[in-house]
Amino acid sequence: QVQFVESGGGWVQPGGSLRLSCAGSGITFMFYAMGWYRQAPGKERELVANINRNDTTDYNDSVRGRFTISRDNAKNELLLQMNSLKPEDTAVYYCYPTKRVPTAARWGQGTQVIVSS
Repeated sequence: QVQFVESGGGWVQPGGSLRLSCAGSGITFMFYAMGWYRQAPGKERELVANINRNDTTDYNDSVRGRFTISRDNAKNELLLQMNSLKPEDTAVYYCYPTKRVPTAARWGQGTQVIVSS
């Protein structure tokens, strides 16, 4: 079974930073395009950042210039550095493959990010 465990979320004031991590089991991240998704209350899940197998990256317009996605191949971890956080970034954040998805992949529990003063 392919599983993901996200961590690093929490409460932060507007303008603050957080670094999210995602550990995978049953999958080697470097062989897949991987992304960070988020889902805010009452909204659909959306893709915020993607890293391709060749390490090129793509970002949702709402986070470009503030978020940075990266991958630690030695640890098989996906990372998301979030700076200049805004209240509208409040959501549960998940990692998941973005293009080719293993049949046995399941969404993890996500990690909650709250941006509020």
